[in-house]
Amino acid sequence: MTDPADPAGPTDAADAGLGRVRWKRFAAIAAPAAVGAGALVFMTAQGAIASSFAVSGSSFKVSADSLTGTGFVQYGDVDASKDGTKHPVQVSGIKNATITNMCQSVKVGPFTLRLTAGDKGTPVQASDLVLDVEQLNADAEFSNIEIGRDASTLDKGPNGAKGAAGMFGQQADSLKLTGVKQVAWATTAGTFKLSGLSMKLGKECF
Repeated sequence: MTDPADPAGPTDAADAGLGRVRWKRFAAIAAPAAVGAGALVFMTAQGAIASSFAVSGSSFKVSADSLTGTGFVQYGDVDASKDGTKHPVQVSGIKNATITNMCQSVKVGPFTLRLTAGDKGTPVQASDLVLDVEQLNADAEFSNIEIGRDASTLDKGPNGAKGAAGMFGQQADSLKLTGVKQVAWATTAGTFKLSGLSMKLGKECF
């Protein structure tokens, strides 16, 4: 997926000293081996399934100008379709999130269903947001990040958002993503307020 060790410039290094980390080129926030074949077998044997429901046979795309949030955690896991197909994902949990100019699209046969919100001056608001992500590209900034923490001990995100013992995890007090483009298998939230919601057939978000 990505290498989180992307070199940072002088400003980034200074920020890191203050508990802030920026990665200019950001594809899937981190690349722990949790999404590798060996870890997939391990997590399946342990019964670790990310989403609480069977996901559909199609992933979907989401884009946004920005996503800011507090209480961030991330770890590797597996989503499962009803037919038993397993989908390795990075689970990103955010206690409170604000999203501007959000677009979500999914292929339905020969058509594309497109949903937009938060593009008319009032952003989308979400609490206890959990994203099961296959691929993510964005510019990212974290505050007080902990990288390499045991996924079972994560405690800054939504309740219950933690991975299997011994697996790679990371968490931060806050995050800011800009230029977001992601492919996901599932999204859940305690509350999801979609301002200016529009849903119609159209083009994919990217």
